[in-house]
Amino acid sequence: MGEPDPYVFDQHATTVAGAVASTDAGQLKAGSIYRSSIKPGGQLYYQVELDATSDTYVSAVAVPRLGPQEKVDYGDGIKVSLQDLRGNSCGNDNAAVFGSAGYPRPIAAHATRAVRKGGISCQSAGPYYVLIERTTKATSTQEEWQLEIRVDSEPGLKSGSASPTVAPTSWPSVSPVPPAGKAQRTEGGTGFNDAAALEPGVWDDRIKPGQTRFYRVPVGWGQQLFASADLGSSTGSGFVASALNVQLYNPVRSEVTRGYTVYDGKPKSAASDPLPSVAYRNRYSVRDEVSGMRMAGDYYFAVTLSPDVAKSFGIKEYGLTLRMSVKGTEGSAPAYAGAVPHYGTSAGGDAGQSVMKLVGIAGISAGTVLMLGLGAWTLIARRRAETQPPSQYGPPPAW
Repeated sequence: MGEPDPYVFDQHATTVAGAVASTDAGQLKAGSIYRSSIKPGGQLYYQVELDATSDTYVSAVAVPRLGPQEKVDYGDGIKVSLQDLRGNSCGNDNAAVFGSAGYPRPIAAHATRAVRKGGISCQSAGPYYVLIERTTKATSTQEEWQLEIRVDSEPGLKSGSASPTVAPTSWPSVSPVPPAGKAQRTEGGTGFNDAAALEPGVWDDRIKPGQTRFYRVPVGWGQQLFASADLGSSTGSGFVASALNVQLYNPVRSEVTRGYTVYDGKPKSAASDPLPSVAYRNRYSVRDEVSGMRMAGDYYFAVTLSPDVAKSFGIKEYGLTLRMSVKGTEGSAPAYAGAVPHYGTSAGGDAGQSVMKLVGIAGISAGTVLMLGLGAWTLIARRRAETQPPSQYGPPPAW
């Protein structure tokens, strides 16, 4: 088998070395993106200066070396934390592991610092630490993983804003009829930076065993996203558990939901349960699938085909159909105390430039801004050859 294409990093990323000791931590800045690396069992510190009014999101994409000789375990992964100067966690830390799809591919973890009325920890302005930790089993490949670290800042709301502070407990629970008709051709990217830009509709792609394909679609305030991936039929016989794995990430690369479908050579489809419409108040929920739908912008859909599929059904390209629906009328943005944040590629930007942009709202809606950004996206075709490391399965997540 050949080597897969590497993950495409943001071309504007600044290289920064993580420090073993917090006192040596290099500086990160909100609104920027960085490249780093981490060794097996590594614990790396970085420092970031925060204000006392904005929510802050730090994400880290871990990129293992790709190839058939590389191996990862079920529990291998990374964790991202935001801490104050006393080492206290700001909460909402997140770990990402390979899980039942136990083979090398990009995975993303995140941490959040939320400013809340009556909040107790991490509410003041000043320096904070970003801690990234890696877990790697002794039987896994002992190579450095590349890291892409992104820091986003979201302004607070205007004083006296009437925005609800309680997350919804119910929303439309019936999925719409999936889009049908002639599919448009697309080619998924290797990661977040070259993710193929999709509009609602039906899209056709090809995927090989071991590949991960990334796509993105803009979702506005008040809109509800429905996304599914269909794996085409194939000759051959066998049964592969957790064959087609799907993950949905929000605009700041926080995982919203994940899932899988088995494969026996017959057509299969992986589709999530209906998610809530994008709303500011979703962030007050303790459920990832609710709190993740907290902001308008580009939502990322990652699809991975298990290398085990090649054992039973052959080393070849498999048909992949993506069905994207965005329902609901786009509403106004919340009453931010400043410019409305727009998470995505800006008009005139390029596919590698995905750091948050602050866009004034003078006379135009957030939806208009999103459509301008969509028109400027460039589709970058990326193919990754198949990989076939030993697979280790654990209990799959619900989908």
